[in-house]
Amino acid sequence: MDIADGIKKQADRIRLGERHTSAWVRTLREEAEELPPAPVRRVEKDGLDVSMAWAIIGIFGILGLAAVYLMSLILIPITLAVVVGMILGMAAERLSKMGVPRLANASILSISVALIVFLLINSLAGPLATLANEAPDFIDRIIQRMMPYLERIEWLHITPATFQSGPMSIDALLENTGNVLHVVTTNLTPALVQGLIFFVALLFFLASRVSLRKTIIMTFRERAQRLAAIRVINGVEQALGFYFATASLIYVALGVVMTIIAYFGGLPSPVLWGFFAFLSSFIPYLGITMMTFAVAVAGIIAHDGIVIGLIPAAAFFTVHLVMENLIFPAVMGRRLEINPFIVFLAIIFWTWMWGAVGAMLALPLSLIVMTIIDELLIEERPQPQLPK
Repeated sequence: MDIADGIKKQADRIRLGERHTSAWVRTLREEAEELPPAPVRRVEKDGLDVSMAWAIIGIFGILGLAAVYLMSLILIPITLAVVVGMILGMAAERLSKMGVPRLANASILSISVALIVFLLINSLAGPLATLANEAPDFIDRIIQRMMPYLERIEWLHITPATFQSGPMSIDALLENTGNVLHVVTTNLTPALVQGLIFFVALLFFLASRVSLRKTIIMTFRERAQRLAAIRVINGVEQALGFYFATASLIYVALGVVMTIIAYFGGLPSPVLWGFFAFLSSFIPYLGITMMTFAVAVAGIIAHDGIVIGLIPAAAFFTVHLVMENLIFPAVMGRRLEINPFIVFLAIIFWTWMWGAVGAMLALPLSLIVMTIIDELLIEERPQPQLPK
């Protein structure tokens, strides 16, 4: 009976979570509790350690920039495809709600983009070919028109003989024009390869858009992080879609106005000037500057008087100024406002990295970064006090 009672008591202790401990184990526990806590030693880093850490970060940053620059042939069309796919995200969402399958959805949008690009190239092929054929006469007219004004600037030491021989002669300019055409022809094959990569990447991105969203969201384990990822993805697509849909409508109107200005201002190929006005408007600051300068030069060449020749450039600059500072903010509001200095730095950086395409991608990439920062810092924004 005693043995049975002992077994029963031990079973009850095990069931209740108790464990049999010997006397020496209890003594060790008591002595360990009486010992003072071990001092926490904090390793302080000196200036050399901090400098080494930042140096390592800087080295990896430089290597990353070098990789982006060297892989531009692949990264440019893929980045452009991702940005265009995000811009078309709202349209893809509406087609999905209408019951269109994902693959058909992606095919429709990709073919639409390819058709728009083809129609633009086809419509511009004629004016560009005419401009290339008239390049010698155009250069001659520029020299004859600008010579009276260049001669007034004494420190330039430019005379009519300057353009008859030497590196600034007409023959040299035509030879350089031939070199430029050779460079363009040489780069035609990489451009075609990049165009093919762009359309294929756009098709696959739009087709796998939903699954890619789920993959990105499910990579985070906590619920708060997943909600933040959802907010970021939705915010980026809405910001890009709303911005470029609105900007395209406004800049199409600007292109039409520029076509009218070029027609009545006596400029050759008015439609070409309208297209350049539309395209250059997507490059803040630099686009309007180059476009105004080009219109001014073309106006001076087309007219005898310098004042009359500058009227088309002044008209275009005024219309663009009104649209950018009055119409555009009134339609867009302040929710997509970006610091102009940040945008300028982004344009300079991406132009240096990827050329003209980088200049056009600077604003979309700035919008993406701004939207991510806004969505991640949403909890730190001051919340309005509701009335009691």
